[in-house]
Order: sequence, then C-alpha cells, then structure tokens
Amino acid sequence: MITSTYLLKQRRFLPLFATQLFNAFNDNLYKNAMVLFVVYNVYNSPEAEGKFSALASAVFIIPFFLLSAFAGQLADMRDKAMIIRRVKLAEIFIMMVGGIGLAMAWLDMLTEAMAIPLMLLALFAMGIHSTFFGPIKYAILPQHLKREEVLSGTGLVEAGTYVAILAGTILAGFVEVEVAGALVFIIAVAGYLTSRSVPSAPPLEKDTPIDYNVLRSSVALVRNTMHRREVFLAILAISFFWAIGTVLFVQFTPLVKNFLIASKEVASLFLVIFSVGVAIGSVAINALLKGEVSARYSPVSVVVMGLFVGAFYFVCRAWGESITTTQLLDVGAFIAEPLAPVVLFTLLMIAISGGMFVVPLYAFLTTKCPPSQAARTVAANNIVNSGAMVLGSLIAGALSAIGVRVVEQLLLSAVMCVVAAWLGWLLYKAETPGSHTASAE
Repeated sequence: MITSTYLLKQRRFLPLFATQLFNAFNDNLYKNAMVLFVVYNVYNSPEAEGKFSALASAVFIIPFFLLSAFAGQLADMRDKAMIIRRVKLAEIFIMMVGGIGLAMAWLDMLTEAMAIPLMLLALFAMGIHSTFFGPIKYAILPQHLKREEVLSGTGLVEAGTYVAILAGTILAGFVEVEVAGALVFIIAVAGYLTSRSVPSAPPLEKDTPIDYNVLRSSVALVRNTMHRREVFLAILAISFFWAIGTVLFVQFTPLVKNFLIASKEVASLFLVIFSVGVAIGSVAINALLKGEVSARYSPVSVVVMGLFVGAFYFVCRAWGESITTTQLLDVGAFIAEPLAPVVLFTLLMIAISGGMFVVPLYAFLTTKCPPSQAARTVAANNIVNSGAMVLGSLIAGALSAIGVRVVEQLLLSAVMCVVAAWLGWLLYKAETPGSHTASAE
C-alpha cells in the first residue's frame, strides 16, 4: 500500500491536497459561522431555526444540481489545473461579499434586510465555486497518480477534507463573527496561492464540443454515465449517504440548542466530532482494503451507521427527559452531564462507519470509467448527489415546519441507512468476478 507520507511528499499531489484543505476549511468556516450566528443571535424559534438551517444547506447544494454537467465537461476538455486556479481566484471576491455580510450582522446593521441576504448570496456563489472544483479534485488523481495510488490519494483527500472541516468548524464556533469574516478572505488568498503549484493536467479527450444547455447536458451526462453498472450503483449509494448526512447536519444546530439545551460551542463540537469520525473512517477503510478499489466493507459499514443513528436517537431522547436546566450549557457543563460521553461516542461511531462506507465508492467513479471521462463521471455523481441532498434538506425543513421535533427526524436517517446498505451490497455483487451482475463496460 502506498503510504500517506509518500504521497504528501510528491508535487503531483501535495499542492492539490493543500488547495483542497483550504477550500474545505473556508467552506465550513463561512457556512457554520453564518448558521451559528443566525440560529443563536437572530431567531428565537425552533421552527424558524430549523427552516433557516435547511435553507442554507439547500442554497449551497442547488448549484451542484444545476451546473455539474457543465463543470464536468469543462474539466474533461480543458486543463484541470488552469480551472482550479481560476476558481480559487473567484473565491477571493466571493469571500469579500460574504465577509461584508458577516461584518454587517456583527454590527447589527440591516441584519435581516441585507446582511443575511448577502451571506446567502455568498454561500450560493461558494456552491457554484465548489461545483466547478469538485469534479477536478477526484478526476485529476488518475492523471497524476499511479493506478495503485488512486485509492490512497482518494482516502487522503477525503481525510484531509474532514480535518479541514474540523478546523473550520471549530473556529466557526469559538471565534466572533467579525473575525470569521476576515479569516475567510485570508484563507481564500492562501488557497489561490497553493493552486498555482498544481501541475498541469491537460484534457485527455480533445476536440469534443461543450454543450452549454444546462438541462440537456445534465440529462445526457447522467444517462451516459449510468450505463456502467458499478458506477451507477456507486453513485446511488453515495447519493443516499449524502442525503443521510444532509438530514443529520441540518438537525445538529437546532437539536443542540433546543433539545440538548446547549450553546453554539457545543453545536460546533458536534460537527467537529462528526468530521473527525469521517476522517478516521476514511483512513481505516484504506488500511483494510490495502489499496484495492472494492465495496466489500460498504454494506456492513452503513448498517453499523444506521444502528448508531438509532442509538443516538434514543440517547438524545433520554437526555431531553433528564435535563432540568433552561440555561444553555457551555462545553464544560455539557461534558459534565452523565449522558454526554454516550452522546458523543454514538455520534463519533456514526461518522466513522459513514466514512468507511463512502470513501471506496468515490474511487469507483474514477477507476471504473475511461480516464478521459473521469471528471464528467464525478460531475454526474454530483448531480445525483445534490438532488438527493436538496431533497433531504427540503424534507428536514418541511418536517420542522409542520412541528416534527428534530430529534424525531433522526429516525429518517436511520431508515435511509437500510437502503444505502442494500445499494452497497448490490455494488459489491457487481464487482465480484463471475457475478451475474458484473459490470458491462
């Protein structure tokens, strides 16, 4: 197995890895700073907070659904490194707008009339930014890495992404909103500088026209990708995972504030633990598979994830019945509660098992298709993923709107894990030599 240390010393991997770190860090610092401020400082209604959290998730995800086909075509038909640099340059200006929105919110200047719309506009623009960057961060790996290095590289990108999410989430919960506004601009500049060292990755398929019709190109892209059975099943399984993850993330902040009666720092701690868990799962599954691209452990991983989601639901219910304070608990007071270790352990195990489920599936996207179509395959995955995530956000928002408590919504995530396990099992059957469901490439 190619070790992480080896790849991190390679110029063909390190600049991309660093650029992705800054990208994930900035996304999460900005989004979480915005959501935490609005939930804890602007609204004072569980229904309004749940709806805003769902709206923020949907605003960020919608560009993936609308523009992924165009982004995938562009990434396969232009130099990927050049696109990365242009996208990272645009991020600097996007974060200027987002930083102004955060500063206005801090100053209580037209908070609902202008500051929140500006913040949501920047979040939407960051969704566009990530739509174009997303296909490249995976599709460029087969061009710069050896075949036996791809799974290690994918695992490192995933693990690094969640470490960056961890750092951004911690800062979002523990720094003032005006500090976050300055930091997102500084990190955007750092991301652009590291992107300048990403080695060239010219197109492998030349003279193919780009279809600028968003709807037609999206339908064609998904249809042309889905005929490969392994890729088709991997995309469906990844989509269910991210739908589950979206429902969980939408619930976290309102759940912590209104049901666990805890502060925004505790909400940040929840997101941190989830990110750490996915990073651990990413590294663990790479070690188990020893570089092999396989869904062997995916079904059992997501079954375990579902069981821990169920356990998380019951322990949160028990917490809500036992808590007596009406004052928001800070991190120290929260951890001192008898049920806190169980809450945090079940959350960690949800994330670890989730990371073990999803990481190998991303490797399918770039190894089970022609290298010249890798970015479009990832883009097709993003279209289906984003549709599932938007649906998850809308369902969570609708349930909040009709008064279903966020703790009860956890059961939806547990049930969805069953479907994801079935898809993972079908994928493993498809990859098994001699299976009647073997991939027809």
